[in-house]
Amino acid sequence: MAGRIVSILIKAVILLALIPLVLVPVYAFVPPVSNAMLWRYLTGSPVVREWKPLEEISPNLVRAVIAAEDARYCQHRGVDWVEMEHAIEDADDLSDARGASTIPMQTAKNLFLWPGRNFVRKAIEIPIAYYMSFMWTKRRLIEVYLNVAEWGPNGEFGAEAAARRAFRKSARTLLPEEAALLAAVLPNPTHRDAARPSLGLQRLVARYRFQADIAGSPITACLAQ
Repeated sequence: MAGRIVSILIKAVILLALIPLVLVPVYAFVPPVSNAMLWRYLTGSPVVREWKPLEEISPNLVRAVIAAEDARYCQHRGVDWVEMEHAIEDADDLSDARGASTIPMQTAKNLFLWPGRNFVRKAIEIPIAYYMSFMWTKRRLIEVYLNVAEWGPNGEFGAEAAARRAFRKSARTLLPEEAALLAAVLPNPTHRDAARPSLGLQRLVARYRFQADIAGSPITACLAQ
């Protein structure tokens, strides 16, 4: 009986590993759906998402999100070990490390893994992030992230749904202040509201705008490759 259970577990692990192995190349060309979106579909909850190619998303939002979520996005190939080391030193535990999750790692979590923060998920997340960074361009990675990130409490996913919910406008026309507000909402979209920002959120916006301005030209060059 024990041997049979072990065999089933091994087969399950192999199957789970094959899912991103197969889907990542497909998602290089096909708009993906995140696990959170799938769960909402299955449970009958609303999903608001309109896929937009990167050229139809304001560069202000691209710069603000990179500045807020992954400042060294253009320097690493999936995992930022510099930030990871600093975060682990502060947290004393990989599963509690905050600020070390890159955009490829967050995209891997959104597409293939489960929410929460634990060592097992992080250990699986890292090789998937490397694989996506190898298979996709930097431009495709940020495009997918901006279209699958959860951005609101009522099933809003992606930049277009976020912009229309908060500002009743397209993601293409976001101003720097609006873009920084949406970037500041990302870590906690069910409790932070870009349409009614708290004082703490406004302080983050000022910092992200400053960082986005500094990073503007390097990010543009990085995404043009």
